[in-house]
Amino acid sequence: MIRAIIVEDERYMREELEKTVRWAELGIELVGVAEDGVSGERLARELEPDIVITDIRLPGQDGLAMLARSPVAAAVVISGYSDFAFMRRAIRLGVYDYLLKPIDDRELEATLAALVERLRREDQELDLLRALKGGGEELVALPREPGNIVAAGAIAFIEANYGRPVGLREAAEELRVSEGHLSRLFKEATGVNYLQYLNAFRINKAAIMLRDPRLSVSEISELCGFPTPGYFAKLFKRFSELTPTQYRDRGPGSRAPAGA
Repeated sequence: MIRAIIVEDERYMREELEKTVRWAELGIELVGVAEDGVSGERLARELEPDIVITDIRLPGQDGLAMLARSPVAAAVVISGYSDFAFMRRAIRLGVYDYLLKPIDDRELEATLAALVERLRREDQELDLLRALKGGGEELVALPREPGNIVAAGAIAFIEANYGRPVGLREAAEELRVSEGHLSRLFKEATGVNYLQYLNAFRINKAAIMLRDPRLSVSEISELCGFPTPGYFAKLFKRFSELTPTQYRDRGPGSRAPAGA
């Protein structure tokens, strides 16, 4: 079950979202509700939900600042303001959708259904990657010589640009091939898709950077191309079973979770 929280300061809106959204039918468990940005951040850190549904204008701190500081996999923003600056910040944070009040229940449910599907697909992809156990500093063993010139070019592109917000489209443009052609050749040559490889490469780089105590977790997150420190921490834990801070404290040679 996908887990979600709501962060909304308007009582009637909180209650409407709690009561009218068909959570169970969407495959979502609503595990918490907060009334301001500070308690929302605390709730997100405590519960580590898969989805945060939040307003932007909140007491304490705004919703986007809260998301930037929280271990959030995905978020849906609801707002009464069609503000381009807010939308641009939301895009940089990887927010899945930006819905304007008054909220149409069916539109919100359609958005959540699509997001649930994406999260489940990502979970399956992560399960595949976790099977590729790395050694030493690297958490994931990735092929570096795929035997295909296009796939090799894509890997070189990832190695040169992993610190920027790049995806399959940017790699295809660089290599002057179609996205579909690159996607097919890359999967055939490496056994994983382009996004899986990119995220795993970033995680491996982060694991190495965590050995340097001069770099903060936030700095490493940015250097490795993750949209927020919270998302980086959540993804890193999925691979290593440790948060970045725990991994740093225990050292790269000891990745088992505490108590294992």
